[in-house]
Amino acid sequence: MAFDPSVILDYWPQFLDGAALTIRIVAIAIVGGLILAAIITAASFIKFAPLKALIIVYLAVVRGVPFIIIVFLVHYGLPFAGVRLPALTTGTIALTLFASAYYAEVLRATVLALPQGQWDSARAVGMSPGEAVRHVILPQILRPALPPLTNYTMTMTKESSVLSAITVGELTYQGLVVQGNTFAPFEVFFAVAGIYWIITGLIARATLALERKLGADENAPGTLSPLARKYLVLDGRER
Repeated sequence: MAFDPSVILDYWPQFLDGAALTIRIVAIAIVGGLILAAIITAASFIKFAPLKALIIVYLAVVRGVPFIIIVFLVHYGLPFAGVRLPALTTGTIALTLFASAYYAEVLRATVLALPQGQWDSARAVGMSPGEAVRHVILPQILRPALPPLTNYTMTMTKESSVLSAITVGELTYQGLVVQGNTFAPFEVFFAVAGIYWIITGLIARATLALERKLGADENAPGTLSPLARKYLVLDGRER
């Protein structure tokens, strides 16, 4: 049986629609996941046992359960609680929760890797905890956190295909529809695989460009905000 490219060409608009929706869902999940991960990371350093226990359970469940189960729990659990939302919304919520757990682990590990002296120096010059995070901690964790955050983002992009199980019209779902119309599974999923490869490749290239812009190489010194550098750097050396 010969490869039939006309299957891909005839249904190309449908593939593009699915890819556009996939990108939109992933973009929302990235932003929402990072915001939620930052909140989780900050909360994990609060000395309040019930809160820390809640965070540990949340991270363990989200990271330890297959993503498709998380999707089903959100999609069918919300109506069980009396909240009915479209499949696109519940799928995006599930993907955001999935991303937040992995992003939070990256952020927390990166913060813990910073020397304690960074916090002490920020306090010594009168910075509040919020100012210390903004001017001292955050600029220094961004660069080392980028590679693992990128890897998890690429994984999340591929995991978004699971949303086809709840009829979200993303790329994989559109591929299933086209396959049902054409009975040409190899050609269809060859195209779908190629589009996912392009999307994840663009994510990797965008992150690489950002790393270069930030000077993110192994020998690059830590970065501080202008305010932090004013107080924490003396004669070209960090205190």
